[in-house]
Amino acid sequence: MKVITLNANGIRSAAKKGVFDWLSREKADVVCIQETKAQRDQLDDEIFHPQGYHCFYHDAEKKGYSGTALYSKRAPEQVTTKLGIDLSDREGRWLQADYQDWTVVSLYMPSGSSGEERLMLKLQLMADLEPVLQSLMNSGRYVVVCADWNICHKEIDLKNWKANQKNSGFLPVEREWLDRMLTEQGWIDSFRVVNQSPEQYTWWSNRGQAWAKNVGWRLDYQLVTPNVKKKIKHADIYKDERFSDHAPHTMHYTGKLV
Repeated sequence: MKVITLNANGIRSAAKKGVFDWLSREKADVVCIQETKAQRDQLDDEIFHPQGYHCFYHDAEKKGYSGTALYSKRAPEQVTTKLGIDLSDREGRWLQADYQDWTVVSLYMPSGSSGEERLMLKLQLMADLEPVLQSLMNSGRYVVVCADWNICHKEIDLKNWKANQKNSGFLPVEREWLDRMLTEQGWIDSFRVVNQSPEQYTWWSNRGQAWAKNVGWRLDYQLVTPNVKKKIKHADIYKDERFSDHAPHTMHYTGKLV
C-alpha cells in the first residue's frame, strides 16, 4: 500500500509544474494534499480529478487559501470534513477517509509564523485536535494521519535548529505538543521507523538559496497508530522535480487498503 502526502502550495500551481503527471506514474493507493488554495468550482478541469481515483476536496471559506484534498483508488465508506472545530472547518484543514479497517487523514496545520494572532490560533487548534487524535488512536483501526504539521519534532529535523528555537515551527511549546502525541498518545512517526538519517527535509524556504544548499525543515509526516508500525516498509522524499516549496513524502505499507 502506497500513501503520498504533499503540501502543494496551490494545487493549480502544482498542476502547471507537472504534479499530476508524476502522480499518474506513482500509482499510489491514497494521495493526501494540503494547501490546495482553491475552491471546488475552480477545479472542474479533469486534471484535478485523476482517472482511477475517487477525489475529495475540503476548501476554505476564504478564496485562494488553505484547503485539503484526498485521492483514493478505493472508495471510502465515509468521508469527514467537519469536526466542529471552527478554525479547521472554516479553513478546510481536515479531510478524513474511513475504509473497512483503515482511516487516512489529510491535515493542514497552520504555520503560526505570520504573527502572534495566528500562532495563538495554531496552538488552540493543536489543543482542539488532541481529543480527535486520541479518539482515532482508541478506535482500534489502522490509522495514517498525513499532514503538513508545520512543526519539526527534533533537532535532526531542520538544518538551522539553533537559530529557529524562537520561531514558529520549532518553538518548545509546539515540539512538546508533537512529542506528547508521539509519547503519551502513542502515535508513530512512520518515516523515522525506517530512516534515521539527518538532512531529510520536506520544505525549503524560497529565500537564501535554501533549496540549493539543502537548508530545510521536515514538516510533513505520516503519523500512524502502533498497529501500523509492523506494516511500514519504506519511505521516500521525492526531490527530482519541484512542484511546490514542499517535497512529496511517500510511505509504503504492507497489506491492502480495506
